Amino acid sequence: MPIHASASDTAAPSPIHAVVAEDFAAVNRTIMAKLGSRIPLVETIGQHIIVSGGKRLRPLLVLLAARALGYRDDRHITLATLIEFMHTSTLLHDDVVDESHLRRGKATANDAWGNAPSVLVGDFLYSRSFQMMVEVGSMRIMDVLSSATCVIAEGEVQQLTNVGNPDIDEAAYFETIQGKTAMLFEAASHSGAILAEATPEQESALQLYGRYLGLAFQLIDDLLDYQGDAEAMGKNVGDDLAEGKPTLPLIQAMAKGTPEQTRVIRKAIRQGGLDHLQEVLEIINATGALEYTRQRAVEMADLALAQLEALPESPYRDSMAELAHLAVDRQA
Repeated sequence: MPIHASASDTAAPSPIHAVVAEDFAAVNRTIMAKLGSRIPLVETIGQHIIVSGGKRLRPLLVLLAARALGYRDDRHITLATLIEFMHTSTLLHDDVVDESHLRRGKATANDAWGNAPSVLVGDFLYSRSFQMMVEVGSMRIMDVLSSATCVIAEGEVQQLTNVGNPDIDEAAYFETIQGKTAMLFEAASHSGAILAEATPEQESALQLYGRYLGLAFQLIDDLLDYQGDAEAMGKNVGDDLAEGKPTLPLIQAMAKGTPEQTRVIRKAIRQGGLDHLQEVLEIINATGALEYTRQRAVEMADLALAQLEALPESPYRDSMAELAHLAVDRQA
């Protein structure tokens, strides 16, 4: 069923997790076991960010993709865990790069312990994830995931070089979010399909499902930065503007605004900070930029839903469909 921007049947995460509840519990246990280190600070920082309330969507994608294709072994637990470690390591590094002080409503690791420990523990988690790739024992999965890490790193660098640049267009924006966000979603569902020995058609469909789902999630994240609830989001409204990030709401507002409105946004992006936040919010609302961003997210979620036609009917496929609805209906 296609998603509409005005959909009101917001999906709750619990039913989505419920179909793989035992697997998810096993992943949580494995996460804590694999955090073990002879250096106490590694465990302390690792636990701080991993237990801080994230939805763990990427490991969930591994579990759902594998189970949707009838997988019955247990290597998907290791695969899901290493995907979460890869994601967590990028969060640690991102918070240092962005000089963030708040994530999911709590102090970031770099705020609590400093930049150097955060970067090094991020490196540890990346290294641990590659150890687990060896345990999974699939050269194809290792190829997919090692390639994904390069794309993700390039996406992060691309985002960094975009900061303060008001000339970034929509195509460049999508290229950036494909790398920094959607790539790991894609790698999660793709590797789950490979593990379950999917047909070529199913493998391609699950790869694209993850890609489009990741794009939908990032688009809504960027929208919520200008209309979300700070307490629910665990970060401040306008953080992207403060960092000078030219996300789609700003790009669309400049495309549709008057020359004066465009000038204000260009200045705000170049300068960073929040001096122009209220004026920028008014321009974004006046130009319909948030509704446009939401509609683009809906388009991505609909593309994700279409990929599920390649899978047999099952509760796992149903949960993957609900996840696409959640991507655009959420408020945090």
